[in-house]
Amino acid sequence: MTKQEKSWILQDWANSAYSLAITTATLPIFFKSIVAKDLPSSMSTAYLGYTNSIATLIIAILAPLLGTIADYKNYKKKLFTFFIIIGVTSTAMLASIGEGNWIMCLVIYVLSVIGFSGSNIFYDAFLVDVTEEKRMDHISSMGFGFGYIGSTIPFILSLIVIKNPSLFHLTTVGAVKFTFIITALWWFIFTIPMFKNVKQIYFIDSPTSSPIKDSLKRLWSTLKSVKEYKNIFIFLLAYFFYIDGVSTIIKMATAYGLDLGISGDKLMIILLVIQFVAFPCSIIYGKLAEKFSAKTMIMVGILVYTIICIYSYFIKTTVDYWILAMLVASSQGGIQALSRSFYGKIIPKENSAEFFGLYNIFGRFSAIFGPLLMALISQITGNSKLGIISLIILFIVGGLLFLKVKDEETKPIVNQNNTTSL
Repeated sequence: MTKQEKSWILQDWANSAYSLAITTATLPIFFKSIVAKDLPSSMSTAYLGYTNSIATLIIAILAPLLGTIADYKNYKKKLFTFFIIIGVTSTAMLASIGEGNWIMCLVIYVLSVIGFSGSNIFYDAFLVDVTEEKRMDHISSMGFGFGYIGSTIPFILSLIVIKNPSLFHLTTVGAVKFTFIITALWWFIFTIPMFKNVKQIYFIDSPTSSPIKDSLKRLWSTLKSVKEYKNIFIFLLAYFFYIDGVSTIIKMATAYGLDLGISGDKLMIILLVIQFVAFPCSIIYGKLAEKFSAKTMIMVGILVYTIICIYSYFIKTTVDYWILAMLVASSQGGIQALSRSFYGKIIPKENSAEFFGLYNIFGRFSAIFGPLLMALISQITGNSKLGIISLIILFIVGGLLFLKVKDEETKPIVNQNNTTSL
């Protein structure tokens, strides 16, 4: 791999520490068991779901405009850096939250999600700058694969601190908080190669007017050009549905496990094993995509997640949850990696950030409804199982729409002034 490809992959290695510790493992347990321990279990799960929806809504609104601005020369790296700083700083700030202060915890969590999700808009868009089209499936899958391994190292360090707080002169709660510092440092340090080595190759020349004003015009033009970009918009609609189910299961899996009566310690171990299993599975998805096509393997992932939704309703024991976790591990990286690279191959390269902004708005807006649906049903019925099985419709609709998508690149329109336009 080239230096640029390696540096890009290292960003997955870096930010996956956030995905595991903050999105999936430590933060949900910290919130439910320490910060919001006085709230009923179903209510704390619901509040966490609502917060995920609010954070997702904010980034979904910002994503298309930010992506359109980032297509101008030298803007992609600047915006990437800005959101990295927000994400790393707010992640570290979670260590300042006191017991019972669950509102402030959720506010800072929202900021960290904005930083993480915002930086990923530009990180994903850099895929077209760091590698050639025929290698996109491979590089994207390698990013997700190494991301899983990279996330385990700070996670293991965090577990050591949590299990042996006295060795570090910390209380039990202080040890949990210290893991947020570990996560923030890991994320920042391994983002440095991205800062140094990755450059924006595909871009649009800077506008003569205000970048924001010009970007709004370009974005509006893109949204009106549905016929010219029909294939892209069909993919985005399909992605809207199936990735909603994927992200909801990732975000709410820990809270769901706690509601089933599985201890936090066992969940930590299960989540750690998921990362090791997901590493080879993500790369295998990439390899199989070279043989059977990315489209075929994405459909396989959708089928696996449909099975996960059905199976989740019937689980009762820790062993059942282990089986569910391994099913998730088998496909969560593959379906996300190949969706990213598939999309990267069908969009105009010069407008990659704009289209990845749209990619994120569909992904983020969709991620509002899954947690919200699960939260509402869990709160109304008092049964989390009914919430998670309702997600099956998202995979069915997404899969049917995805079958209509063609694997072909859409070229940008060039206006009379010989500048790229959509």
